[in-house]
Amino acid sequence: MTLRDILLLSLKSITSYRLRSLLIILAMALGVAAVIVLTALGDGARRYVANQFSSIGTNLLVVIPGRAETSGSFPGAVMGQTPRDLTLKDAQLLGRLPQVRRYAPLNVGVAELSAPNRLRDVTVLGSTAELMPIRHMKLARGRFLTQGSEHSAQIVLGDKLAREFFPRSSAIGQRVRLGENRFLVSGVLAPQGESMGFNTDEIVIIPISYAQSLFNTSSLFRILIEVKRHSDIPSAKISIQKTMLQSHDGEDDITVITQDAVLDTFDRILRALTLAVAGIAAISLAVAGILIMNVMLVAVNQRTTEIGLLKAIGATTTDIRRLFFAEAVWLSLIGAIVGFLLGQFGSLLIRLAYPLLPAWAPVWASIAGITVAFITGIIASTLPASRAAKLDAVNALSKR
Repeated sequence: MTLRDILLLSLKSITSYRLRSLLIILAMALGVAAVIVLTALGDGARRYVANQFSSIGTNLLVVIPGRAETSGSFPGAVMGQTPRDLTLKDAQLLGRLPQVRRYAPLNVGVAELSAPNRLRDVTVLGSTAELMPIRHMKLARGRFLTQGSEHSAQIVLGDKLAREFFPRSSAIGQRVRLGENRFLVSGVLAPQGESMGFNTDEIVIIPISYAQSLFNTSSLFRILIEVKRHSDIPSAKISIQKTMLQSHDGEDDITVITQDAVLDTFDRILRALTLAVAGIAAISLAVAGILIMNVMLVAVNQRTTEIGLLKAIGATTTDIRRLFFAEAVWLSLIGAIVGFLLGQFGSLLIRLAYPLLPAWAPVWASIAGITVAFITGIIASTLPASRAAKLDAVNALSKR
């Protein structure tokens, strides 16, 4: 039998048993689709985290109070000690370092925002004019907290808050009350949506001095620092730690978080997670392979007369083995292609349902899914093909 004869005869056999072939193709397709969709989710989550970190600024370092250890807590806490607070003086010292382009002290809290016929709790950021370029924020209209205006009662509203509190007029120049203080709206942020866990369209920003007064504190929540060049990050981190060590009387009680370090940690975790879910999904391909083997073993018993007739007219043992092998290849190949299309369609549905999640299946996952499906089908055909090839022609033809 020529290769063309084997391919045509095996394809005819598959189309003759449509329901059986359809079930095998569906099992293989679902396995491939599961690999593609789950890896698209995992890789999409990794890209989403990377995009979120890039959106908060570049060349960024974050100084937080307390020394983070592997236990995740401040070591002095077990002895009743608390980390020394970060202050505006600390922020000013760090701002003088040669590697630093700009810095922004930060306080965060919740307060009650009110205007005529409007009242709600909002997230409040207290900072300086440098917060905007550091955090890559943009204004839709008005102006941000300008240099020298840190002690004036200005407030910047998120886009949603501005539309909610002043639906029929411009928010710029309006008066609002935040806590017990009155503020003049100087600007409105451009719509930005979710960023690192909070909605920037629903925040307000006020000068740092007013935030400390509002929350009755002299300490800072964080100090955001932007260095001049990306290559300055390692030396800037060392300089920050040395400066704070001197400022805090020799106490190493601050933690400097670099954007790259956090991103690398998330990247490793999410890559491992993507591989894990891909492995779990690949198990379904093994199940599909077992299904192919079982169905083809049953087919050998059902087609003994056909096999005997082929041998009687001159088909060799090798021809019979190749015939069953070709059937498995057809089923695996069609199942892999259908699964690839289903996986891409599933990834598209995820992107449409969650536009912020870039759920694109990595190329390696698509190739791996199709390859594993193909190899699984080939391996699954080995035993049935061998059993069919060993059938005796006379005995096969005598069976009804």
